[in-house]
Amino acid sequence: KRRQNRYCSIHMTDGFLFTGCTCTEGPQQFPAVQIDAGQGNVVMTDSNNYAYFLIGSQWYKMGSLTLKHVSVGPAGIWGVALKDNDVYKYVAGSFVYAGDLQQVDAGGDGQVVGVTYPSTIHCLKSTIASAYRERSTLNWTTLPGLLMYFSCSTKYGCWGVNSGQNIYFTRVTPSTCGISGWIQVDGLAVMVEIGTDGSVFVVNRGGEVFQRQGIDSSTPQGTSWTKIPMPSRINHVSYDRGNLWVVTDYGTILKCFC
Repeated sequence: KRRQNRYCSIHMTDGFLFTGCTCTEGPQQFPAVQIDAGQGNVVMTDSNNYAYFLIGSQWYKMGSLTLKHVSVGPAGIWGVALKDNDVYKYVAGSFVYAGDLQQVDAGGDGQVVGVTYPSTIHCLKSTIASAYRERSTLNWTTLPGLLMYFSCSTKYGCWGVNSGQNIYFTRVTPSTCGISGWIQVDGLAVMVEIGTDGSVFVVNRGGEVFQRQGIDSSTPQGTSWTKIPMPSRINHVSYDRGNLWVVTDYGTILKCFC
């Protein structure tokens, strides 16, 4: 029987509004490390660095390539290999080499973005990313700035965090990979993920989860952070279609309605 944990609005502390989600244990592939959701699809990696795709309530292994990060979105399924930081696109049941990154995100409006060591930022134009089917030389665009994690959405823009845990926002043009310039956002985080509806969630060094409030077309960077209480420290989150997918520090997957 699944255990269900409910968290309701409770009080104000240190300037943050504490609110909550209704969480249940999601389908397990224990121990999970990283998870990503987009367009109704969910993918994850486990502690053995294998990638899985969720169908119904069952995880299905996607080949034997070991990955440390996997992402799904309008641009398809992309992953970064454990060895050598090679980036791959999942095509017709297998992963096809597409470059070198240490973190990749396919949640933008057709473009793929990611970062390499030591924190340089790269973007693959939407026309190239969508058409890519077999190994070839790809023209990745290097963006200004340094980040250790970068995530985009089809709505409002892209968010990133750097090695100092500073949070930044920008708009990326999918067809050209041009950016609007970086806006630093208040707060500190080690990762940031954006839903296709523009919802933004971060995880800080203490394993706490926050959601950005006040995001709209006129203020795409939002106005404040709301803390989402969780039953334990959190390693990774992803948001899609009203569901926040969570990986705890124990390797358990939670599915939360927020």
